[in-house]
Amino acid sequence: MTFFGDVISKIMGIGEIQRQGLISFSGQIIQTIIGFLSTMYFARILGADALGAYFLFMAYYMMIGMVTDGGIGGASIKRISEGKDQDAYFSAAFVLRLIVTLIILIIIVMLRNYFVDLSNAGVFSWLLIAFVLSLLKGPLYNGMAGCGKMGVHAAGNYFGDISRTILQIIAVFLGYGLDGLMGGFVAGIIASTIVSLPFFDLHLTKFGWKHVKNLSSFSFWLFLTSSGIMIYSYADRIIIGYFMNNADVGIYQIAVQLAAFASFATIALRSTLWPKVSSWGINGDFGLVEKSLSKAILYSLILAIPAFVGGVTLGNNLLYNFYGSEFSGGYLVLVIILLGQVANVFQYLFTMYLGALDFQKESFKATAIGTTGNIILNVLLIPLIGIDGAALATLITLALNSLLAGRYLSKIININLEYSSIVNIIIASATMGLCIGISNILNPLSGVVSTLLQVLIGAIIYSFFILKLDNSIKREFKEIATQIHFPWPSWV
Repeated sequence: MTFFGDVISKIMGIGEIQRQGLISFSGQIIQTIIGFLSTMYFARILGADALGAYFLFMAYYMMIGMVTDGGIGGASIKRISEGKDQDAYFSAAFVLRLIVTLIILIIIVMLRNYFVDLSNAGVFSWLLIAFVLSLLKGPLYNGMAGCGKMGVHAAGNYFGDISRTILQIIAVFLGYGLDGLMGGFVAGIIASTIVSLPFFDLHLTKFGWKHVKNLSSFSFWLFLTSSGIMIYSYADRIIIGYFMNNADVGIYQIAVQLAAFASFATIALRSTLWPKVSSWGINGDFGLVEKSLSKAILYSLILAIPAFVGGVTLGNNLLYNFYGSEFSGGYLVLVIILLGQVANVFQYLFTMYLGALDFQKESFKATAIGTTGNIILNVLLIPLIGIDGAALATLITLALNSLLAGRYLSKIININLEYSSIVNIIIASATMGLCIGISNILNPLSGVVSTLLQVLIGAIIYSFFILKLDNSIKREFKEIATQIHFPWPSWV
């Protein structure tokens, strides 16, 4: 057996959820590292203004994409995961998505003059191309998620994202600038679609009104809920672009992107658990639902809490040394958003579990209040305190949404937090932060290599203390390492 075949065989020996979570988590790490390094390059070559234009394009793409999807994608995942009439639900979702997208594209073209930021930056045509290509990719990946092929789903997405980044780097190096970023983005959509097609088993077939009705009843509340999440994620950039300029958008988004390191465990777990929670809910296995939620929160906080502490101690050096002096103005944004990522663990998972258990109406109620508050706070705070106000608005409304979503979910299942392990995570993170802080006082950082070395040392210190302090966490990680025959360090 080849080396890679042996590795795959070991991974396949792990439990299904652990295996899919490991694949998704590993992909998130690789994708984040590549994105991190490429953004450093783009920031130094193109500057904040060009990056701001690209980030605005992404904000509009995601916000308008939310409308074109209309919750149909999530509804199709839900219905297909239930195991009945899978081809019919896929077909109904595809046709609905096609009709809605074509209508939205026509409206966008008619209102082109209102997209001043995109037109001035020369990226409006790229936006239309991206939406046309998403007509195939969206239903394709929703279908695979509904069938539980989350390993293929994650691998295909990561392949597309990595391909996009590599092509963007090449294009920028060749001097294509902002158009190079746009072209790479479109190429990534094509790559992720092509690589996943051989693994897709569903077919277009006839469907009835009942399939459309069942999709629509679920997608309505899902659309409203996902709208709130999208507003959390992207409306701040659009409002910053309106009140300020593209350079401010670039500085803000760089800080947000750096803070994304804290969330990829949550994202990996969410994509892996959604179809499983849906299936458990249908079968009445609420014990499994409650246990999975407890573990998902714990595993997410294992990364989110130390990331916040690390951002407080190293954030300014990271921004200055990695991206350039003009981006160091985003330090406070970085700290606030990292704290928001801790709240986002609960918000993200609570709303996901509500949706997977078919309680989208309750999820929407919680999200709607937070969304409304987010827009109001952004409009009030950005003119007063700039990009720091946008970050503060996000933190406040994420915390509010977490509380409300948790209240609704607690009426459906028991929410059991592993408090002792969470306390150990806080202690290990604080110890790491103290060690890094003392090190910075004794030997101030200068340069990329020194900063990376501090990050690595911090990770080692945190890993040592969390594994020494918490036996349950150590047992979980040791079990996974043993199953894939990964050498377990003797010091733990």
